[in-house]
Amino acid sequence: MALEPARIPKSCLCAEFSLLNYEAAHRLQIELVAARKSGEGSKDIFLLLEHPPVFTLGRRGGRQNLLVPESFLEEASISVVHAERGGDITYHGPGQLVGYPIIDLRAAGWGVTGYVERLEEVMIRTAARYGVRAARNERNRGVWVGNTKLGSIGVALRSGITYHGFAFNVNVSLTPFGWINPCGLQGIAMTSLERELSRPLPMEEVRRHLKEVFEGVFEIRFEPVSLHPPVSTS
Repeated sequence: MALEPARIPKSCLCAEFSLLNYEAAHRLQIELVAARKSGEGSKDIFLLLEHPPVFTLGRRGGRQNLLVPESFLEEASISVVHAERGGDITYHGPGQLVGYPIIDLRAAGWGVTGYVERLEEVMIRTAARYGVRAARNERNRGVWVGNTKLGSIGVALRSGITYHGFAFNVNVSLTPFGWINPCGLQGIAMTSLERELSRPLPMEEVRRHLKEVFEGVFEIRFEPVSLHPPVSTS
């Protein structure tokens, strides 16, 4: 893939969390987008984290793609949350790396398509570091290994500033994906790096590789920063 020249500022903040509940992560993104819009936040920022188990419904999402009764999810203590991102229904859980870039696309000089392609490229190149050949599917955004999906993308824009982002399956349990039509697609199975390699993967190692790849694809340099989420982690 030939990437368009990057015009994003060379320095980007990076805040990492272990487990951060979905609602707290969403509130944090809204705060950061508002700060970036007002000029109070002068730099773009990348949030990298994992979520406790949760199903999220994007703008195209409907509960018709939830294949189990909600009473079943209540017993499993898994909530269903609506989100303003693109896409349909998906699952987040421990062992899945979630990236939320807060980037001013207008300042970077990018269109949405070019931005989404870069997010896909980050997951493709990270998988390649482990010898897993992932690829795009022009009809369905995200990255695929054959007919199984390894990573999903759902983004949102507010005043030209991105939020939400991508979810990359490292060693997440794939069972909950069987309770939905992932991304609203029937007959689609999900996969993970761990499944493709048939061996355990240390999450910290994959985090490190993904950050290095992100810096290369986006042509930026991360500056680590500590942030306090609006509500407590869980």
